[in-house]
Amino acid sequence: MLADATTRSGGTATAPPQAVATELAAVVTVPTGTSVVPVAPLLPVVPTGFTARCTRVLLSPWSRLSLLLVLLAGAASTVLLFHPQRLLSDGWPPQLSGATAALVFAAAYGLCSVAFVPRPLINLAAGALFGSQLGIGSALAGTVLGAGISFGLGRVLGQDALRPLLRGRWLKAADGQLSRHGFRSMMAARLFPGLPFWGVNYCAAVSRMGWTPFLLATALGSLPNTAAYVVAGARASSPTSPAFLIAMACIALPALGGAVVAWRKRHHLRPQ
Repeated sequence: MLADATTRSGGTATAPPQAVATELAAVVTVPTGTSVVPVAPLLPVVPTGFTARCTRVLLSPWSRLSLLLVLLAGAASTVLLFHPQRLLSDGWPPQLSGATAALVFAAAYGLCSVAFVPRPLINLAAGALFGSQLGIGSALAGTVLGAGISFGLGRVLGQDALRPLLRGRWLKAADGQLSRHGFRSMMAARLFPGLPFWGVNYCAAVSRMGWTPFLLATALGSLPNTAAYVVAGARASSPTSPAFLIAMACIALPALGGAVVAWRKRHHLRPQ
């Protein structure tokens, strides 16, 4: 029967799906005693109705992007209300000390960096609260944690909606660089001063960069700048000490170099 449906005059033709399903129902049988009962093939069930439509709308790329924007706006509003930067003046709660305090600070650092709190302020606070060594470890852990949270939010909630918008020449070039050379590109972005931490996180999330090169390059590339700010915060009480002066030089010189590079490359930013 299937051969008759698929061959005509020595040639080959494709039977319509309805005919194939009908013949399969006639061929596939299950013996039940002395009689034979035809079994219809199982077809995929597509959910319909109001609930299914609502689910598709809520899980659509633009709905997820809207949720991301709402979350970021809420985080920024929380920062404006609670002023976490007061740690620089008020100090850490006396109930917490040592490694426990450093772990709690690292978690708070990560959440604050997602909420757009300037990282230099948090790095200075880490040095003032915990000293150089413990402060660097806590601040670097918080940096990686905040970057990972931002990257995950951008990848899950924003990538599907924003990738179709990458049509400009610059946007395509940046996306290709991040996608093909993730580790090298992220190292350069972390080392280059002036690039916003949160902006780099979400740009990387929209690209096809993997998790491992993103987190590893963030940890290595953020270490010099983070360490400089933490040491400056730890030695702020003695501004004439060699450690403080070296830390300030490590902060100022890369910023000056970045400004010079940006000035020399300013013609690339002009519209053609």
